[in-house]
Formats: sequence, C-alpha cells, structure tokens
Amino acid sequence: MAEKIRVMLSETEVDKRIDAIGEQISHDYAGKQVHLVCVLKGGAFFMCELAKRISVPVSLDFMSVSSYGGATTSSGVVRIVKDLDESLDGKDVIVVEDIVDSGRTLNYLLNLLKERKPKSLKLCTLLDKPDRRVEHVLVDYTGFQIPDEFVVGYGLDYDQKYRNLPYIGVVEL
Repeated sequence: MAEKIRVMLSETEVDKRIDAIGEQISHDYAGKQVHLVCVLKGGAFFMCELAKRISVPVSLDFMSVSSYGGATTSSGVVRIVKDLDESLDGKDVIVVEDIVDSGRTLNYLLNLLKERKPKSLKLCTLLDKPDRRVEHVLVDYTGFQIPDEFVVGYGLDYDQKYRNLPYIGVVEL
C-alpha cells in the first residue's frame, strides 16, 4: 500500500525554527562548550542542521535506542542499540531528538544519562506531541508542538521510509 504524505510544516518553516533554537542555545551557553547527543536515526538530520547554527564550541556523540520497530506507536520497551562513544562526565549535554511522543523512551534515556554525571543535561526536540505523553519529560528546547498525527520527514520515518523529505509531513494511510 502506498502512503500519501500531506505537508504539515514546510521546509522554510522548519529552517527558520532551527535558526531560532540555535540562537537560543548559543545565548544560553555563551562562554561554554556544548556536547550534543543525537538520538539516532531520526535525530541526525535535525542535529546536523542545529549544530551548524550554534555559535559556541560544539562536540557531538550518537546513541541509538528503539521503542518503535516497524510500528507507528511506541511499544514502551526501550532497548539501547548503540551507546555513546564518549564520557559525559562534567559536560554540558543537550540530548537532541526528532520527536517526543509518549515520553517513555526519553524518560528512560534521560535517567540513564543523568547517572553518567554530566555537568548539565537538557533536551532539545524538533517536534513535541504533548497530547501523547504518558511519562513526564521536561523539554528545554522545542521546535514545534504538533497534534497527534503520525509524521515523517526531516529524519522521521515510517518503516525506514521518508526520512529524506525536507519538510514535516503527515502519513495518511
């Protein structure tokens, strides 16, 4: 079955919002270095664009966790697929995620990372679906709050498809 994709947020809208988040992070971390932790795979597109817009020194690391598989809703079971390469000890860390949905994955991940003794730990997401939240998660930097629709593009996928769309679209099955 071929899915139809409806544009929710245009490439221009996404680009302008990432500029604004980059400026805010640069302001908040003036005089410091920030360590971005990307949650793969979806967060890679957003983190790369965000990092280019941050004016303070930036270091990067990557982590892969899974709670979706091929489904459109989180299973609630979080599994680490790839762990970080570097220690977080004493670093100002921002976890960069494509979307915060139920909050299960991020709640688990943030608690795990706090145990690694970062100097500070914040969360930045391109998209936030607060209506789907089942676990409390504090989002420090949010691109857009969106309604409860299944979205793709800009790194977000449906069964590994549509990540490369330059906009945020809604999957209409």
